[in-house]
Amino acid sequence: MIINTGGRTDTVNYYSDWLLNRFREGYVYARNPMFPKHIVRYRLTPDVVDCVVFCSKNYRPILPRISEITDRFNVFCHYTITAYGKDIEPNVPGIGESIGTLIELSEKVGKERVTWRYDPVLLAGNYTIAHHLQTFDRMARQLAPHVAFCIFSFVEMYKRLKTNMPELIPLTGADKETLAEGMGRIAARYGLPLQTCGTADSYERYGIRRSGCMTTAILGKALGCQFKKMAHKGTRIGCSCMPTRDIGAYDTCPNGCKYCYANKKPELAWENYKLHDPESPLLLGHIGPDDIVKEGSQTSFIVRPTPQPLFADTD
Repeated sequence: MIINTGGRTDTVNYYSDWLLNRFREGYVYARNPMFPKHIVRYRLTPDVVDCVVFCSKNYRPILPRISEITDRFNVFCHYTITAYGKDIEPNVPGIGESIGTLIELSEKVGKERVTWRYDPVLLAGNYTIAHHLQTFDRMARQLAPHVAFCIFSFVEMYKRLKTNMPELIPLTGADKETLAEGMGRIAARYGLPLQTCGTADSYERYGIRRSGCMTTAILGKALGCQFKKMAHKGTRIGCSCMPTRDIGAYDTCPNGCKYCYANKKPELAWENYKLHDPESPLLLGHIGPDDIVKEGSQTSFIVRPTPQPLFADTD
């Protein structure tokens, strides 16, 4: 199975002590977001966890101790660095600081296990197409030697954005074409493989691969193994990623990004953050008397070699 630490919140940035405690103790609890009284217990041991996937906008808090996980488990790291400032990502480090941290991360885990996420791509105020292309060029030049590839996606216009980000300018088809053409040209200049994620649109004519961010092919190549073929619908339209188990919780990320899908509002995330106990098996709060805890189904997706007999039958 694949453990996902960053789909619902920026665990690495704000809950790294808790995460390290969970791996040290060898298990974790995760609430079902649809049925909050239902809790799943997962073992965090190398015999059942094929890979630990990180996704964060700041690896600095866990970087000094990340070897406690990487020495025992396969890992794959998504590092999100965008063109936005504090007006859109109020609690995210600046571009220069983030690039420096990514380079250190790459040196520790290997560039083949690090991908740079430049997403979501959106237009608002001074964040124009020209600004994106200029910033992407500057970042790609520095990051290309340190990542396996780069992923980008265009912002999804879901209902919550109308309230949280009224200044957002809807992307037209022509806007997307201009951005894709420019980003593809820049990526090719620096030898940076570029792909989309979670979109039905194809920009392969610009040298951009259409794929998922956690497919069997991508993880297999990064980890040097082969994964079983599996039917999986993904998490949204255009997603071809393999199934993962997320151990985080929604409405707990203090990054405060205006475009965030995982928080209803920043104030709620900060209130929930106060309920966090790094010693609890749950990211948020503790197990209550009415909670129902069940063991999670954990099966390896890696193809294991067929054992060969010690002595072959030559008769």
